[in-house]
Amino acid sequence: MFLEGAKWDYKKHLMGISYPKELFSDLPPIHMMPVANRVMAEEGIYECPLYKVEIRKGQLMTTGHSTNFVKYVEIPTKES
Repeated sequence: MFLEGAKWDYKKHLMGISYPKELFSDLPPIHMMPVANRVMAEEGIYECPLYKVEIRKGQLMTTGHSTNFVKYVEIPTKES
């Protein structure tokens, strides 16, 4: 997976501002584990949209999302 317009800080384990003139940066593998009745964090998390392909456009579904949209991935960050 890749981040567009941001970078993953491997030392701090947070998403941060990308380097100048760098549009895409790699994201480390993410282990997703379902948890029943989990309470979402109110701050320090960016809900990053995950798409199947680089180009986000596709047919709009009744949910308002593109057919290329998979889910939101919660990524820790200190940026607003």
